[in-house]
Amino acid sequence: MIIVIDGLNRQRYSRLLDEMFALRARVFGQRLGWEVDIIDGKEIDQFDALDPAYVIGLNDDGHVVSCVRALQTTGPHMLSDVFHDILDGEPPLRSATLWESTRFCVDTDILDRGNSRNSVSYATCELMAASLEYARNSGISDIVTVIDPVMNRVLKRSDCAPYGYVGSTKPMGKVSAMAALLDCSDERIAKIRAFAGIEGDMFVSDQRAYELSDDHTPTVPAPKVAAVTHNTRMRQLLAEYCDDQIAEAATIEDLDAAKDLALMLESAGMIDTRNSSGTHG
Repeated sequence: MIIVIDGLNRQRYSRLLDEMFALRARVFGQRLGWEVDIIDGKEIDQFDALDPAYVIGLNDDGHVVSCVRALQTTGPHMLSDVFHDILDGEPPLRSATLWESTRFCVDTDILDRGNSRNSVSYATCELMAASLEYARNSGISDIVTVIDPVMNRVLKRSDCAPYGYVGSTKPMGKVSAMAALLDCSDERIAKIRAFAGIEGDMFVSDQRAYELSDDHTPTVPAPKVAAVTHNTRMRQLLAEYCDDQIAEAATIEDLDAAKDLALMLESAGMIDTRNSSGTHG
């Protein structure tokens, strides 16, 4: 499932953002060897201060397993300010309907292999489809994304091949980097969904979004065993009381009254005379 965190709701999701930044540190700092700043186990750069939108994939327990960052190209962004060598001296693309997609990563340590909903493949396709769907719904027509050759092959295998590239491939840490162009079309989104078998709404409901927020305080369920034990003990005490009244009845009237009380409590489900020690016949 997918949640979108942006400048409007960012203050409500500090836990999810911390998990996302930690995932980015493991992927880009450790696995790919990019020159990124990691502080307290989290990778955060200057573009995270520009209120970008984060499209974040979560597992069933509500923990971050994938993420990608979307940023406007009309202002500072990575291709213009950091990866400008890729452009070979050409000016960066800038448009109100063009977003830059960066920091795309998936937690390969937590997710399984194969094609299940908990697999790397499914999480990757879901994040791609959701980020394009979110961009399309926000009025964005195209995405420019800085990726490595491995991700480029993933896009092609997932029926999401870029329709073009900007500049050329350049060395970046342990791998190389390139800038690819993707349209946010219904056709592209449908192809990714079909490839991965993604059906229905990918985004969390409003209720689930609230449960994942910092505002939500999980309720601790009442101990069911204790409640059952208490109810059982009360039934036992009532049955014992009826037994005592019947056993100690001094007259026929007292005996009949005690039996009537026992039958009334039994019919109300408050005692079970079959488990009582007395003789109620």
